[in-house]
Amino acid sequence: QHTDKLLVRCRIRPQPHQGQRRRIACFLHQLVKRLGSRWTGIDDAAATVAPGLLHKYNGRALLVAAKSCAVHCRYCFRRHYPYHTTPRSSDEWRPALEYLRANPSITEIILSGGDPLMLVDELLEELVGELNSISHIRRLRIHTRLPVVIPDRVTRKLTSLLSSAPLSSVIVLHINHPNELYAPLHDSLSLLRDSGAVLLNQAVLLRGINDDLDSMSRLSEQLIEYGVTPYYLHEMDRTAGTQHFVAEDGIGTRLTDLLRESLPGYLVPRYVREEPGAAHKTPLA
Repeated sequence: QHTDKLLVRCRIRPQPHQGQRRRIACFLHQLVKRLGSRWTGIDDAAATVAPGLLHKYNGRALLVAAKSCAVHCRYCFRRHYPYHTTPRSSDEWRPALEYLRANPSITEIILSGGDPLMLVDELLEELVGELNSISHIRRLRIHTRLPVVIPDRVTRKLTSLLSSAPLSSVIVLHINHPNELYAPLHDSLSLLRDSGAVLLNQAVLLRGINDDLDSMSRLSEQLIEYGVTPYYLHEMDRTAGTQHFVAEDGIGTRLTDLLRESLPGYLVPRYVREEPGAAHKTPLA
């Protein structure tokens, strides 16, 4: 149901192989593992320090707070993640919280998934309350696509939770194409901004979908009108079953150069790649 609504909102035509539709519709070739791809995408397992908790980078850790999303993107780098191991209650989160308390170098916690806003407000409030009690954590970052798919998920209770928490809130949205921006989303993002949250966007470079100057420049221009700063443009992670989304070699670098020529610097996202075991994301342009 949510997928059908998203197709209509994003003005995606019903033809099965139409580029935009490939992002969320399943086709047989997505089950194929090709040379150079990995079942585990960015090797989350190597960074797992407690059930659902990943510690890859200095100063921050990522908690897989939910095992599901409102819509399943076919290029997802966590499509093979073992979500059955994801904590689902405060008791199951305990080992992750104990690790965070024991590591004062961690000042930022990232809630991801799945999509953390798939949690009901009461459970999310309980989790944020636990994080608030860890004195050295200063920022809460939430990676979500849910406002794009279900704008009504941004409730007054959610924004009140964010505004009342002592942690600084950063919301990182996942929007890949200007067609995904529409009036109800604008209203929901306004509520998030009013709560004091910083709004950023990360997109993935997808072949035949947004690997052109018109799509990416319109996306950046419209994002800033919605109060969202373009943050990252990710090179596709080489996860099994997603190779048909990988853009041609060099196109991301050329596209970034063209964006710099045509847009203000603050509207040009950083073009990066995530590499297993690296200390940070690798800039590509």
